Amino acid sequence: MTDLTSISAHDETYLERAIAVAHRARSGGNHPFGAILVTADGTVLEAENSVVTANDPTGHAETNLVRLASARLSKEDLRTSTLYTSTEPCVMCAGAVYWAGIGRVAYALPEQMLAAMVPEQDGEPTLDLPCRDVFARGGNTVIVAGPALIEVAAEVHRGFWDAR
Repeated sequence: MTDLTSISAHDETYLERAIAVAHRARSGGNHPFGAILVTADGTVLEAENSVVTANDPTGHAETNLVRLASARLSKEDLRTSTLYTSTEPCVMCAGAVYWAGIGRVAYALPEQMLAAMVPEQDGEPTLDLPCRDVFARGGNTVIVAGPALIEVAAEVHRGFWDAR
């Protein structure tokens, strides 16, 4: 039986893809975050951060992906899916993942390392609350795996937040 709380080589492939989406978001003028959802049958959906270009503070990669996936997939598909993200989901995104019923999250860069790079966004301090803590407060289980590929995931953030 596979340990779903550990990152496998298969998971790393999707985390690398999520990091590539984060690079695409950054290149497009947005914050450097990307997310991929993979269903049990292999369907893949992806979304990038759109905070800047959509002028929407809720346009995080994970919330954009939850909106997309919820419109296209059944509750059972969501429950048996894994959401791969370039950076650990923030409190808002963890809530969206939880309410969508997504069963597993795998992330690359941990939230605390991001917080060290980004002490504040748009004049507001970041929230220091790991996604595991958010999920632990709910009645449904969300399996969490990560961090992984930390140095690769950190690279997309290097220099980005300095100019903000």
